[in-house]
Amino acid sequence: MTPAPLTDDERWRIALAKDRRYDGRFITGVHSTGIYCRPSCPARAPKRENVRFYASCAEAEAAGLRPCKRCAPDTQSNEEAAVLAAIDEIRQTDGAPSLNDLAALTGYSAAHFQRLFTRATGLSPAAYARALREERARDALAEGSVTDAIYEAGFGAPSRFYEATKGKLGMTPSAWANGGKGVTIRWAVVTTSLGDMLVAATDKGVCRLSFNEDESELARRFPHAELVQGGGTFAALLAQVIASVEQPGDFAHIPLDVKGTVFQEACWRALREIPPGETRTYAEIAAAAGNPKAVRAAGSANARNNVAVLIPCHRVIRTGGDLGGYAYGLDIKRELLNREAK
Repeated sequence: MTPAPLTDDERWRIALAKDRRYDGRFITGVHSTGIYCRPSCPARAPKRENVRFYASCAEAEAAGLRPCKRCAPDTQSNEEAAVLAAIDEIRQTDGAPSLNDLAALTGYSAAHFQRLFTRATGLSPAAYARALREERARDALAEGSVTDAIYEAGFGAPSRFYEATKGKLGMTPSAWANGGKGVTIRWAVVTTSLGDMLVAATDKGVCRLSFNEDESELARRFPHAELVQGGGTFAALLAQVIASVEQPGDFAHIPLDVKGTVFQEACWRALREIPPGETRTYAEIAAAAGNPKAVRAAGSANARNNVAVLIPCHRVIRTGGDLGGYAYGLDIKRELLNREAK
């Protein structure tokens, strides 16, 4: 059923309310600034006498207006804008906003928005809020006391932090603040067909896989960890890692112990979902991680990948087909891609 036409007075009330349910129904043109916006644009409301309403972006541009950089009415879909608005609300709210609150903010039903958000980010809104809180705790742990970090990140008590992060952080909270203090990292440097390869792991999983590096790199990254060469349990894991390099295939079963920001971890998940023999662009990884405009940040997430091959950043290329860069040299990147293409 086609919705009834809106009067200009109704459009003005909708724009003042920043009601996302009407995104896509009309465009707000602000002639004093020369821009046009979505009805939900978070910018300060203009004076009514400076506003005209248009049916589409094309119509607004024909009137001499340019798109607002803040709400991006010409590049983001309404669904993308709704997800980004929800992420902004989660980041700014003490404690996680409820699903119903986020749905009301974005103009979707709770069930539909849950599916929409999960499809865009790989996490439900509640899981995203938890991951953000844990990220803030990790960042704060690197700068101050454990107790202060736990409360500043939004956990009501230390017990809630330990319960929420059990099995996720790999290292204890104090270890994050003290360069791996109290953590045992087992390591080995092995010769492969791609050159010498450093493999290191905590009890949780592989925390470093790199080429042409030695123990000194681990000492730099984890100056207070106990670094132990080899070991029986580690040998079994090492064999799996070597096989994943020499015979590329499915290595999702190999456990990892890696940490990053919410967006970086979303990028790394997207990388692990690329099938062997296929590639993606940085723009596609940014979109899969929930922020299509964060292409540069997706490139940075690639560069901060501590576990080469197992998080296959070599499968990312530039738009147009150029290989782009690779931390361990383009020869290794090219060889990995060639092996996977066979």
